[in-house]
Amino acid sequence: MAPENFKRKLVAIMSADVMGYSRLMGQDDDTTVRTLKAYREIMFNLVNHYYGRVVDSPGDNILAEFASIIDAVKCAVDIQNELKSQNAALPDHRKMKFRIGINLGDVIEDEGRIYGDGVNIAARLEGLSKGGGICISRTAFEQVKSNLSLGYEDLGELRVKNIKDPIRAYRILMDSNAAGKVISDKKFGAKPGRRIAMIGIALLFGLGALAVYQFYFKSKQLPQNASFKNKPPISLNEKPSIAVLPFKNLSGNPEQAYFSDGITNDIITDLSKFQELWVIASNTVFTYKDKPVKIKDLHRDLGVRYVLEGSVQKTGGKVRINVQLIDAAADHHIWAQRYDKDFRDLFKLQNELVQSIVARLAIQINGTERKRIMKKNTDDLQAYDYLLRGWEYIYRNNREGNKQARRMFRQAIDIDPSYSSAYAALAWSHIFDFFYGWTVFPEKSLERAHDLAKKALSLEETNALAHSALGIVYLRRKQYDIAINELQQAIALNPNDTRSQSQLGSVMLYSGRKDAAIYWLESALRLNPHISFGELMVLGQAYYLSGRYEDAITILNKGLAGNPNYVGYYIMLAAAYARAGRTEAANRSARDVLRLAPFFEVGSYGTVFRNPEDRSDIIDGLRKAGLK
Repeated sequence: MAPENFKRKLVAIMSADVMGYSRLMGQDDDTTVRTLKAYREIMFNLVNHYYGRVVDSPGDNILAEFASIIDAVKCAVDIQNELKSQNAALPDHRKMKFRIGINLGDVIEDEGRIYGDGVNIAARLEGLSKGGGICISRTAFEQVKSNLSLGYEDLGELRVKNIKDPIRAYRILMDSNAAGKVISDKKFGAKPGRRIAMIGIALLFGLGALAVYQFYFKSKQLPQNASFKNKPPISLNEKPSIAVLPFKNLSGNPEQAYFSDGITNDIITDLSKFQELWVIASNTVFTYKDKPVKIKDLHRDLGVRYVLEGSVQKTGGKVRINVQLIDAAADHHIWAQRYDKDFRDLFKLQNELVQSIVARLAIQINGTERKRIMKKNTDDLQAYDYLLRGWEYIYRNNREGNKQARRMFRQAIDIDPSYSSAYAALAWSHIFDFFYGWTVFPEKSLERAHDLAKKALSLEETNALAHSALGIVYLRRKQYDIAINELQQAIALNPNDTRSQSQLGSVMLYSGRKDAAIYWLESALRLNPHISFGELMVLGQAYYLSGRYEDAITILNKGLAGNPNYVGYYIMLAAAYARAGRTEAANRSARDVLRLAPFFEVGSYGTVFRNPEDRSDIIDGLRKAGLK
């Protein structure tokens, strides 16, 4: 159907979901489902009462439309009041609170469903709402402010995910004492430049960083169906960039290296959650461990502006951390600090350290985001120590290390059964079993990883590691749409997570979205030049299917240099050389394929691709290279 034949209309859109739904399901899924069904019936009846229509209701979400914005808001208020009454009979940990967002906007209707920014804005407003609350757009506010006996809290102009322009949002105040009032929340309305006072060069850099940040998100934020053609290569100069070198272990005991490595990884992880920063991945910076490093070389090789280096000394119940922040471009020290703390204050120390670095970079974030980023999901230092030990075993990249890591993660869970990060780490240990063939029951490993990641999310919905684990499980099951959703959530929570970026690139490729695949895989490669040979292979496939045969040849040969016996490289090189008209090289690669895999058959290759055309494209190249 041509776009002009779609039906457009102006409607009031209500989007609702349950706050903390994963936690409720994790605690008691049977009771949660029964409560949800009862509450949904109440909501459906009220929507009908106000002449609305429920458009969709997947899981804990409800999307409804109304001809009147006043009816939509009145319906939402009645829903929250009725559900509040129902919740009064439940214990606090079982109360089910819905968040509601309402927008008045233009939508496209097709086969009973509605699409467009009007719907997307309602969904974003829902996310801004509190449990039991309602958040509305300016277009809705202008229509209802003088017609309903309600109060409103002006949240100001806000930037939200996948919406190009800022939206002005208002929370509805249902207290009768607030009726007719409009109050302003200064922390939302204030301009970013007024939130943090910096001096000298830090202030100048802060304003520059903020401008770059605004430009980046206006022009490069990625809606799900964005076209990536003609997009320039990603540059680390688009945002302030930093590499955190492995902290030196000064404890005099080599066995304490896991602790200094763990501190390094935690700082990288915390910094990575800031969307305003490019942070070089840990497996790249750890290639510099115990090696003499010239800061100028880091600036040249990694393209970073800042380098953080430091040392850790843990003796008895005390820990000392020395850090220094260096401007790599100018090769001069910006800031140095020493922290002496009791070990029991380690989490507080880490938070102070990250905030100090961010302040020096003049990155400005609101209080809510800071609280999310700095959150630790255990208060038990022994459990945390076991988690660090487990990851140290994981990095050994062998079967025995993976088994030892699993023991460490289980001990962390024994100490703190609500430790979300330990469940997520345990899920990853099973994924590694699957990846590297360390199990005779690979499907059971995937199932175990799925269950553990779900458990982690039931304890902490914002656990990026758990979302990425689920994304990989769904990718391996060829459930591409679900995998994309989980990996996008992981990246939203941790924008510098190169593993999630590369896996999202893989699922985009296999689901037929080649340009998106190239974007995410190139992003991962820039933050982590040491991405795995499998990820280089996928990028080579993406270049090939996009007709960029020389680029495919270059990236595949780069992977081949590190893994000369991986037959997958020769398979794709044979096809790429053939398509590029380099017949001799194509024939040579074809011979290498048969040398490493004598029974290789062209017809069995590429079954992972959703689109038959993509598979046919590769098979055609392989046949041109002489393979059968």
